Amino acid sequence: MPAAIQLLNLTKEYRRDSFAVTALNQVDLTIEQGEFFCLMGPSGSGKSTLLHLAAGIDKPTSGQIVVLGDDVGRFSDKQLTAWRGENVGYIFQTFNLIPVLTALENVELPLLLTGLSRAARRKHAATALEIVGLSDRLDHYPRQLSGGQEQRVAIARALVTDPKILLADEPTGDLDAASAKDILEILTVLNRDHGKTIIMVTHDPQAAKHAHVVRHLEKGDLLPEGQLPEA
Repeated sequence: MPAAIQLLNLTKEYRRDSFAVTALNQVDLTIEQGEFFCLMGPSGSGKSTLLHLAAGIDKPTSGQIVVLGDDVGRFSDKQLTAWRGENVGYIFQTFNLIPVLTALENVELPLLLTGLSRAARRKHAATALEIVGLSDRLDHYPRQLSGGQEQRVAIARALVTDPKILLADEPTGDLDAASAKDILEILTVLNRDHGKTIIMVTHDPQAAKHAHVVRHLEKGDLLPEGQLPEA
């Protein structure tokens, strides 16, 4: 069984004129299928950049990204869109829900790119919302939901295509402590009972406790396993 994600000598630089900023510096990392993996680090350490690369949203300056055995860097943009829709679900800190759509319609959005009928799309979306405990909120708009409920909708949207990998970028960053705990419990259940590989970015040590493996990024460098950043 191939690893969920392999990063091989991965470097990402952002350039403005002659000035270059290295977001990730020669990162080597393997995340196995079924892991709940946590990446920690302060703002600007390269955490979100790594997630974007793993999702195929951005492309590396050098190095290789292999996801579920596929060399992502070899895909055309069209192939990448299709591959991402089948294999990766992305959970954002800021929810990114469409305010004029109901919870059900927001979750249904990724399925519009598939050949499913409207009835089948609605059924899949309702099932995803049931998994996150919102079967009684299908027709509610984002403004009618709490922050924790909005994040549940966002998780359901990431789940609705049944991806093997969930990428969560600071999923509890905008939530109160009680809502954050609920979201982390949902991610734990998705990993433990539904077999989802989860890669979570966070700066919160309490959130990190839910993961099997925790690694730290510092100024684009991935610290060795077990090593903590200097205080």
